[in-house]
Amino acid sequence: MRIVYPTVSLQNILAVTPELLREIGVTALILDVDNTLSLHGSQSPAEGTVEWSWNMRQNGIKMMILSNNTRDRVRPFAAQYGLDFLSRGCKPLPFVYRSAARKMHVERKSVAVVGDQIFTDVLGANLCGMKSILLEPIQKEGSFSFRLRRKMERGIRNRLQQDKVDRERK
Repeated sequence: MRIVYPTVSLQNILAVTPELLREIGVTALILDVDNTLSLHGSQSPAEGTVEWSWNMRQNGIKMMILSNNTRDRVRPFAAQYGLDFLSRGCKPLPFVYRSAARKMHVERKSVAVVGDQIFTDVLGANLCGMKSILLEPIQKEGSFSFRLRRKMERGIRNRLQQDKVDRERK
């Protein structure tokens, strides 16, 4: 069952730092869009994320966006960050993560996938030998399919939170 557990679990993308990435051996990031870099469906970056992306690049971290969304949705968004992207990614299928690593000219073991969903972002990263950074979603989605997915994730997220509490007590 470890295949659905992330390498790291954080509150939001701004908590991802160059120091943390060095600690876990990461030199490149594959970034999700919805509820990771922006509100679901929004074309506006979440506050501080564009500056965060520039800081990461200044610290030598390669990045690109990978989304299951359409090219029309992802292209203008990626342009605001100055990042390359892959759309209609079919996450969590591993081939698209491998393709992203090849485009960035990095080995899979040095890549972390950053996103808010366990059964796409984390599972896909783990299936292809990458690290995974699970974030809390920026906002709750209202659709039935998202409510169902979040319900399925709840047990794993609760376990991650309990593990964090246990580590802090030691």
